[in-house]
Amino acid sequence: MRVGLLFEYPTVNGGENSMLAVAEFLQGLSDHDVQLRAIAPREGDLARRLDEAAIARTSFEIFRDGSRRDRNELAAELATLAEQLKLDLLHANSLSMGRLLGAVADQLPCPTSAHLRDILKLSGAAVRDLNRNARLIAVSEATQQFHIEQGLDAERAVTIHNGIDADCFVRSALPGGETDSPAVRDSVRQSVRAEFDIPADAFVFLSVGQIGLRKGLDTLAETAVLLAEKSGDSVPVHVLLVGARFSGKAESVEFEQRVQQRFLAAAPGIALHTTGYREDVSRLMLSADALVHAARQEPLGRVLLEAGAMRLPVIATDVGGTREIFEDGQSAMLVPAGNPESLCQAMRRAIREPELRSLLGSQGEATVRSRFGTARAGNALAAAWREACSAH
Repeated sequence: MRVGLLFEYPTVNGGENSMLAVAEFLQGLSDHDVQLRAIAPREGDLARRLDEAAIARTSFEIFRDGSRRDRNELAAELATLAEQLKLDLLHANSLSMGRLLGAVADQLPCPTSAHLRDILKLSGAAVRDLNRNARLIAVSEATQQFHIEQGLDAERAVTIHNGIDADCFVRSALPGGETDSPAVRDSVRQSVRAEFDIPADAFVFLSVGQIGLRKGLDTLAETAVLLAEKSGDSVPVHVLLVGARFSGKAESVEFEQRVQQRFLAAAPGIALHTTGYREDVSRLMLSADALVHAARQEPLGRVLLEAGAMRLPVIATDVGGTREIFEDGQSAMLVPAGNPESLCQAMRRAIREPELRSLLGSQGEATVRSRFGTARAGNALAAAWREACSAH
């Protein structure tokens, strides 16, 4: 079964990392019948990562001179590629590309499928386009149900949670050749803290995600102000904010500025470090004492799986598919979205209760390793692709 993986952007974020993890697993199976080829932008981080993983790729550009190309032009090029590559199926790695494939499905020589990695309101036209795919892969039950309520065809939809190679992710944090041990982890922790001039005795909250409204960074900034006002702890508190703003819209720029200004109001009680986009998130996780994820909506946050793999305690908003990963009070602390008071209370508990942090870290790791491996995700995705081909 030859499967083409259609990507829209040259960047690598959660959705791309999730597909890369599964693709590497499937490609590593000598007895598997799935042959993958990425259909993606010619240059960028994604192209580099595909080459590093030895995943064959064919260049395909959705945009030209900063504008999206005409749909009929894209359809004709995809049809030609599918014929040339003898594809049995075309799979879109995002909702946007799933809509494109659905809209041009009758012009393609093979069936199509698409990942649903977003929880957002859709137009009737968007739902009709998506429903023309043979299979729709939601990353969580919450994501699937949300879209079914908007008119998505339930018979075409299936939930397959993202997978992560926990051992591989842990190794990516360690110096080359080193094995995982408390001493090695502590060495990495000290190295990262030195980079940001963070004291060894500081409590570090890590936040990872794109700079935008959906990730709730304004809530986190308000929480930092509350934490600074109410803190009776002698330990210094630092926030390591990892992520970039990809949107150039005025409202996005203004949002980032407001978040930074609000964090300034928490100083000097809370020290903020902004890193921009980083590829060494696993190393940064070893430097932190807890991950805080204040998202307003989250279909199934990959950073949550990564934190679990690293045994990093998680404080997250109880939205979307997050409860499908963690149990509140056992493997994470879950709080209402948009509620700085509740988030502040959870962060104060993390600072003051090392036994709770230890429980959350160990249970989070056990959960991720037992239920969110790449083997389970990869085999389920391959099965969904076979069903799509047989139903065509």
